[in-house]
Amino acid sequence: METWDAIRARRNVRSFEDRPIADRDLERILEAGWRAPSSRNGQPWDFVAVTDREHLVELSHTWRGAKHVASSAATVALVVPMTDDPDERDWQLYDLGQATIQMMLAAADLGIGSCHSVVDDHELARRSLDLPAGRDAVALLALGYPADRPLRPIARPDRRPKDDVIHRERW
Repeated sequence: METWDAIRARRNVRSFEDRPIADRDLERILEAGWRAPSSRNGQPWDFVAVTDREHLVELSHTWRGAKHVASSAATVALVVPMTDDPDERDWQLYDLGQATIQMMLAAADLGIGSCHSVVDDHELARRSLDLPAGRDAVALLALGYPADRPLRPIARPDRRPKDDVIHRERW
């Protein structure tokens, strides 16, 4: 798939086929996150790829909106160092957003659906992922083949009108 087609085809997928993701494809998705830009090239992230069904079910309980994680073929936990510095946390989250979208686009390019979610129960995530002290899982990226329809460019996306969103020079 071309980059523009992957951008137009990517959508949140919460219902997955019961089908594994090939190791080479999962590695490619993870590498896309690893290659993401970050503030001052700080690369604050670590990624934990989970494919074990019991672990996926457990992770699905880290937030009320993460139920789809249980049926995913794989889920990537996005992990950062804990910090009380609000500026550092803002940059971490911005950087994680860049890594997340790169992984989502790499997945879409392979015909693999994705859906992100936050982590609310950090202690459960920490135990489930066996995270070292000082690390926090803040988001999950569920991956799998869409159960309803394959990914393809969306002609009329459900978005706010471009003229309401895009401004030139001034508001």
